[in-house]
Amino acid sequence: MMMHKTRFLKTAAVAVLALPLLAGASVAQQITLRVHSFLPPPANPVKTFIKPWIEKVEKEAGGKLKIQYYPSMQLGGKPPQLMDQVKDGVVDIIWSLPGYTAGRFPRLEVFELPLVHTNPVATTLAIQDFQKKHLQEEFKDYHVLLLNNHAGSMFMTKEPVKRLKDIRGMKIRTATRAGGWLLAELGAIPIGAPLPAIPQMLSKGVISGAMLPYEIAPAIKMQDLVSNFTTMEGKQPRMNTSTFAFLMNKASYAKLPDDLKKVIDNNSGDRIARWAGENWAAIEVPGQKVMASKKKNQFHTLPAEDVAAMHEAAKPVIDRWLKEMKGRGIDGEALLADARAMVAKYTK
Repeated sequence: MMMHKTRFLKTAAVAVLALPLLAGASVAQQITLRVHSFLPPPANPVKTFIKPWIEKVEKEAGGKLKIQYYPSMQLGGKPPQLMDQVKDGVVDIIWSLPGYTAGRFPRLEVFELPLVHTNPVATTLAIQDFQKKHLQEEFKDYHVLLLNNHAGSMFMTKEPVKRLKDIRGMKIRTATRAGGWLLAELGAIPIGAPLPAIPQMLSKGVISGAMLPYEIAPAIKMQDLVSNFTTMEGKQPRMNTSTFAFLMNKASYAKLPDDLKKVIDNNSGDRIARWAGENWAAIEVPGQKVMASKKKNQFHTLPAEDVAAMHEAAKPVIDRWLKEMKGRGIDGEALLADARAMVAKYTK
């Protein structure tokens, strides 16, 4: 009896001593990925897409995957460096704008040309089709989680823009070079800068306004910094859009076990594109409400004749892009035709 009791106690002791080791093994099995972005925590895309995506992936991974989000460039560098940070493995995942590295992703840039975009759902779905056909080489250094876009830019300015002629001479911030080309055709002075630079530039008078969608405006307090918001009359009320890149380091993806790769795959590309498009459409509403919450703020719509003038101003911008594509050995005409057709396919 005594022998059995002694054997039991020894077995129990070994089991107790093994518990920390087992716990350590469990923790070791959990893989941590770091997501880096320039967006501040209050930004609508963070609250409504990036963090929900992280939570969804972690839940489906069943505790095997931990994803840490670092906003506002907390891991260092400047927004244009995000593309290299994820390519080089400095971070595992980034959310950024290809437009911050002008000309680096010329084929995707077709969707940023003026008046190609219609609405965030249609254009995001079109980008998925376009990616499969045209963007494999352009993004070969990345594991693409999603390429998408926002609802479209408008003029947000200190002084009112009620007619196109009012924009002449204004220094306007834009996120894309195509946006800059359009502004130049309209007689404005384009200033390229990342989103976080806008408040200081407006406060110091470096710029008179910016081209932005409503959804991101509250994150940098545009409701306080400017007083005028201008869209266009008709079915295509926005001038252009910016494309987003949600990218993963190829090695970070490759080292995942098959079950976690499947979780990532189930939350990438076509499987989340409609969600993303509908999200960016939906977050325009609260963004606009914040802008309207200040009594000083006014909302303007460019009339039909100015919309026609905008279409005329878009032509040399598109010609300029086509000429550059030709110089780089890229069939820009085919890309533009496909982009327009794919957007039209999904536009209701």
